[in-house]
Amino acid sequence: MAEQNGIGITGYQTPQPEKRDLISIMNEKYPRMSKNHKKIAAYIEEHYETAVFMTAANLGRQLGISESTVVRFASGLGFDGYPKFQKELERWVQGKWNNVQRIGAQFRGSSQSEILDAVLRSDMDKIADTIQNLDEKAFSTAVDILLSAKHVYVLGLRTCEPLANFLAFYLSQIRGDVIQLRTTSMSELFEQLIHIDGEDAIVGISFPRYSMRTLKALEFANDKNAKVITLTDNIHSPMNLYSSCNLLARSDMFSIVDSLVAPLSVINALIVALCVKDPEGARKNLEAIEYAWTNYQVYQHDELNFLDDDLFEVPQDGENGAPE
Repeated sequence: MAEQNGIGITGYQTPQPEKRDLISIMNEKYPRMSKNHKKIAAYIEEHYETAVFMTAANLGRQLGISESTVVRFASGLGFDGYPKFQKELERWVQGKWNNVQRIGAQFRGSSQSEILDAVLRSDMDKIADTIQNLDEKAFSTAVDILLSAKHVYVLGLRTCEPLANFLAFYLSQIRGDVIQLRTTSMSELFEQLIHIDGEDAIVGISFPRYSMRTLKALEFANDKNAKVITLTDNIHSPMNLYSSCNLLARSDMFSIVDSLVAPLSVINALIVALCVKDPEGARKNLEAIEYAWTNYQVYQHDELNFLDDDLFEVPQDGENGAPE
């Protein structure tokens, strides 16, 4: 049985409160912050490289709020004044900048094949851990939501954008009305979400460092009664605050880049499960796409056939181990 100290109910190793980094603490407290405090948190999360050098007065001027509001923000996070908050932010930023040096020391003297082996084995471990700890009920719920929603919005920013792009692309092959949210502006993000309602669903993808823009978008969607699905790393992720359907996949840093292998595998499983759950709907959409490709000569005839009939076949009695 999993130990209670530091082990989440899903079996993930979770950080102790005293060891959580500043950004994680800030994101955790975000839902209970005032409007101006949320503005400060979002700016620091998005512009930490410059915020680390700003005084409370400078930060306040940048955001059009008072210096005292910035000081109260720091106090609300548990710091005795803004200078101590700024010092902790400096330590966090320095840790990010030191990642390259740490990885260099870790692999110094290793051959290229040894580096390849170490990274691939690390990714294999993340997939194995995800298999063991992913909530099957949450996965099944996500499939049902994605099939029944009127519109599906998909959001992943920074390193998570390729995951969002991949999911949105294949969802659009299976069903209509899939919108991938693409923007670097908070105002544009809300403009794209303005019509979301209780018949719709949104998939938010984010891993440490969690994106404040993604978090705010999920908060907005939740307020509009949309169904919220998250793909994130553990049960303590702030992404789960506005979601009742949480898909967890390991994605901790082994090198200077985030590992996205396990989250991508979960997305692959979602796509396959959607096709199996609604084979006729998936076939109809895919055949329409293939017809358009052929009719308008999008691909040459030497391209691989997009449709795999085996994917949509329902085993008959006596086939594939089914009872006679």
